[in-house]
Amino acid sequence: MGPLEGMTVIEVASLGPGPFCAMVLADLGARVIRLDRKLSGGALPIAIDPLHRGRESLTLDLKCPGSAEVVLRLVERADVLLEGFRPGVAERLGIGPDVCLARNSRLVYGRVTGWGQEGPLAARAGHDIDYIALAGALHPIGRAGGPPVPPLNLVADFGGGGMLAALGILAALWERQRSGLGQVVDAAMVDGSALLTAMFHGMRAAGLWTDDRGTNLLDSGAPFYDCYETADGRFVAVGALEPQFYVALCSGLGLDPGTLPSQYDPSGWPVLRERFARAFRSRTRDEWEEVFGGMDACVAPVLTMAEATLHPHNRVRGTFVDVGGIVQPGPAPRFGRTPAAVPAPAAVPGEHTAKVLADFGFTEEEVAGLLAGLVVG
Repeated sequence: MGPLEGMTVIEVASLGPGPFCAMVLADLGARVIRLDRKLSGGALPIAIDPLHRGRESLTLDLKCPGSAEVVLRLVERADVLLEGFRPGVAERLGIGPDVCLARNSRLVYGRVTGWGQEGPLAARAGHDIDYIALAGALHPIGRAGGPPVPPLNLVADFGGGGMLAALGILAALWERQRSGLGQVVDAAMVDGSALLTAMFHGMRAAGLWTDDRGTNLLDSGAPFYDCYETADGRFVAVGALEPQFYVALCSGLGLDPGTLPSQYDPSGWPVLRERFARAFRSRTRDEWEEVFGGMDACVAPVLTMAEATLHPHNRVRGTFVDVGGIVQPGPAPRFGRTPAAVPAPAAVPGEHTAKVLADFGFTEEEVAGLLAGLVVG
């Protein structure tokens, strides 16, 4: 089920953005075959990691003689190969884009890296925080007078890396319909992180954004776009940017806008912040949710991850699903004619080795030989 039904993806096991990209493709119906190493996984056991759901698993020792030929035979019948090695590693292993495209000229070869395939930093190690730092995406995040605050690893790993790679792969598949040819997709997290800041470059050019952290409209500088503590030590999020929402916010708080500084006059923002903070501390988070539940004031409770799975709106939408006893985000976006199914739990590494090889034309004798030679497991 799903709009990508019929697509076949070979995923070379990796960490972070690669598995996220493969998860998105699998969620939407692609057949994704993960080439696991003998010791796979990261901080989480594969069995409980949502990033590994919905795939088949073949265990392969890429350093073993004969392993590259296994990959190339899989590639012959695949639409996509996805890898997350540092530049040059796939080539050294014998599964780089040149040899893969020689076997299958229609193949889309997806590459997810931090710094990209070329440039002075291409071979250097890094993590999400490093890529967003160099992309200019980390500096603006944080409060005035404080240091930059890492936004988890959402921006580079998942938004600017995995999601961008999925988009690039689908774009290349669309282009293949015209040309009949595959190509390499170079998804660099530094590029994707920079791309996500496009609007702020425009605001900066228009004089609407400065490099002074925590003083701008969307970085906690504006008191009507921030989080406030409530009487029970929890928080509400306020996003009342437009005047009509701001008026509704003031109404819900019991404040008269006529007695307050002008909304968009930064010189009055400290007074606004103090008045809003004092008002929000007078009731609990859930009480404020009830107050603002019937009005468009752009006020929402700040939920924990556990609370988010139980919120009535998310329950009606089916935003979270149970996969193998673990509640986790479900596939997105939604499709009218070809809805995605609830994903299958993550496969045990090597669970589908024999089946996958048989599906891709390997004989029983060949499979037995590969197993005996410890090429696959």
